[in-house]
Amino acid sequence: MTRGLPLGLFASSAIGQDYATIQAERVATNLRYVGGAVWSRDGFLIFSDVLKPMVYRLDPNTPPKPTEVSTSGAQGLAYDVQGRLHFCELLTRRIMRMDRRGKTEVLIDQFEGKKLNGPKDAIVRKDGHIYFVDPAFAGAIDRRELPFNGVFHMTPKGEVETVARWQTRPNGIALTADGKTLYVTDADRHAVVAFTLDGRGAASGERDHITDIEGVPSGLRADVDGRLYVGESGLGVYSREGKREHLVLDGDVVTNCAFGDNDFETLYVCGRKAVYKLRLGVKGALQY
Repeated sequence: MTRGLPLGLFASSAIGQDYATIQAERVATNLRYVGGAVWSRDGFLIFSDVLKPMVYRLDPNTPPKPTEVSTSGAQGLAYDVQGRLHFCELLTRRIMRMDRRGKTEVLIDQFEGKKLNGPKDAIVRKDGHIYFVDPAFAGAIDRRELPFNGVFHMTPKGEVETVARWQTRPNGIALTADGKTLYVTDADRHAVVAFTLDGRGAASGERDHITDIEGVPSGLRADVDGRLYVGESGLGVYSREGKREHLVLDGDVVTNCAFGDNDFETLYVCGRKAVYKLRLGVKGALQY
């Protein structure tokens, strides 16, 4: 069952979308910890519950249904232009890819001869370049082999390099609509960090884009106008300059979000134990 909910919204700016008129509709409940979500071009949402562990399919106006995508604690989810699903597995500490026929392959599970910490979130650029974050959270700290928390880049040829090697923990990842800027949340510094990407997918110009975020910043997405939607203590909506303009779903811990629906103007928001949808009237930064 779904129902409209008040947004618990506090606006510091009246610029742009009138968020006060938007209703949050709860579309999935009774979850343990929602880790990631992505919209399929075939017309449905895929989202993961890390602790069950289970990946669900949510078709319009129907309850979510379990899938056979992964039972290894899938977290971040991303499609590419070929319709292949990429997912980060917490328990196996690897990045997987599933084609449209359901065949899976391991993309990466180690770097420089050492096991990954625990891939958390991923995004695929239109030209096939893959970016993902690999922090060591909770029990992963005790079993870690890499001496850093990585932001990684994998080329279409399968070559892997680090975008950044942090002692703090990257938590979510997103791209702008033109694919020229990469955003990564830093859970420990309560920040969003930006990188400039070139045509070859290489990153440079690391800089803070947003600082002093309330709560632990997690997954995030950009829209076509350059705003960022950041999972934190609620859903923070930031201008393209990095100023917070609104706080949506205040009081819930937001772990991730994804644009969807046929017009790509609905934002599906992952609360810790539920999934919501918000009709924003602005298109997300589509990469696939």
